[in-house]
Amino acid sequence: MTNPDKTGEGAGTAGREAITGAAEVVSAEQRERHGDRRRRGGRGRRGRGEDTRVPDADFRSYHGRPVLNQIVWQARDVGGYLFLGGLAGASSVLAAGAEYTGRPDLARSLKYTALVAICGSTAALIHDLGRPERFLNMLRVFKPTSPMSMGSWILMGYGPLAGVAAVTAATGWFPRIGRAATAGAALTGPLVATYTAPLICDTAVPAWHEGYREMPFVFVSSAASAAGGMGLIVAPTAQSGPARRVAVGGALVEVAMSTYMERRMGMVGEPYEQGRAGKLTRTAKALTLAGAVGAALGRRSRAVSAISGAALLAGSALTRLGVFEAGVQSAADPKYTVVPQRRRLEEREKEAAKTG
Repeated sequence: MTNPDKTGEGAGTAGREAITGAAEVVSAEQRERHGDRRRRGGRGRRGRGEDTRVPDADFRSYHGRPVLNQIVWQARDVGGYLFLGGLAGASSVLAAGAEYTGRPDLARSLKYTALVAICGSTAALIHDLGRPERFLNMLRVFKPTSPMSMGSWILMGYGPLAGVAAVTAATGWFPRIGRAATAGAALTGPLVATYTAPLICDTAVPAWHEGYREMPFVFVSSAASAAGGMGLIVAPTAQSGPARRVAVGGALVEVAMSTYMERRMGMVGEPYEQGRAGKLTRTAKALTLAGAVGAALGRRSRAVSAISGAALLAGSALTRLGVFEAGVQSAADPKYTVVPQRRRLEEREKEAAKTG
């Protein structure tokens, strides 16, 4: 382990608050035994009445170094990748529903949205990887247990379907092929909108990993509110009914599930309420709720619908950025890794003592 003073990196903020080099040196069992001796009248040092109880060590890091490797992904690339992928997948589902219910303007606009969004999402992913061949290398294997492997294949299957659906809608050529592509994109769209949730949760980053139960619901509802918001912007009010209902429903579920996730995670959910992640998360919820209210009340106003749709799109994008920043903050502070581990260890020890 290198000395940060010699390397010039210096101790981190979390490390300066820590007792370095020790991780709960005195176990809970030892402290309990020591406390029993004190209650029986024992003295710490022979011949003196001093209290020799070692204070509880509050482990944060080792010489100011984080426990986890820091996240090197760029917020712009990863946030755009997560948001645009969700928008694309949900737009394809909504476009298919609009087409089969006789709303051609809404369907056509959302097909265009899906194609542009999935191209942008893939471009953001490739830009973050650094070289295009790295994305192609992920297609060399098909590994169902790997979210990245499955996500790569989902993108490769969905992209051409979204492209054919959009091109046939624009040109009017091969309508049967266009309808089949629309249906295929609608079937794979939910996978595109949600696979990024297990992708980030399948990591050691505390603020992501501990949210694995609710994160898929947060992502899919956020994608639905974004697609509904786009429908409110691009479609005439006479055809925007499905988009309005999807927008309002997705927004309410998104806010409810994200709030529940943050509360259930306890201490590990603190980054969602603090620092840059907290600001992004609060702004996202405010925009999402405002957009939902506007979508519900502005049924007859194209201007109100468009403004509400823009608020929903912005709220969905900030939700993804808030999730990303929360992960960055939790990885930088070792307590979010160490404290839950010690709690789980203590719980296992208690269970073992009961069964033993």
